[in-house]
Amino acid sequence: MKPRIAILISGGGSNMISLVKSINANKINAVAAIVISNCKDANGLKRAKDLSVPSKLIDQKKFEGNQEFFEESLHETLKKENIDIICLAGFMKILNTHQRAIDASDNKSGCSVHIVTAELDGGMVLGQKFVNIDKNDTAQSLSKKVLIEEHKLYPEVLNKFIRDLDK
Repeated sequence: MKPRIAILISGGGSNMISLVKSINANKINAVAAIVISNCKDANGLKRAKDLSVPSKLIDQKKFEGNQEFFEESLHETLKKENIDIICLAGFMKILNTHQRAIDASDNKSGCSVHIVTAELDGGMVLGQKFVNIDKNDTAQSLSKKVLIEEHKLYPEVLNKFIRDLDK
């Protein structure tokens, strides 16, 4: 049986689209069961519906800062949908990583897919891709370059992760 995947988003959903298209093209042996956003203005919710993937808003603002109740609502939704794998695809933003890399005069930046743990970015890395930082890059241009690599990396890693589960 194909694993049921929940894709959690907060914004436009471009990584979600990449995952769903890979699933629909049978490049990932899974079912895109639901897209969930914590932000009512997330354009990704409409984009999920356009891809015929059920979607749900669990508006974090309605929980008035009570993270426990928010997480409980999210957990109940995931249980109801019989979710096997949760993909965080832009679900939360913490820092403008791209500007920090430019400010530090780094020559490379990139993206990674990892197992989510309680520690931020602390889980085992499942895959990474890198891009060069050019002298004329801005946070926005670097973000676009990294996003292109994310759209390739996330489906590849998810597919391998699912294949390895079957072993």
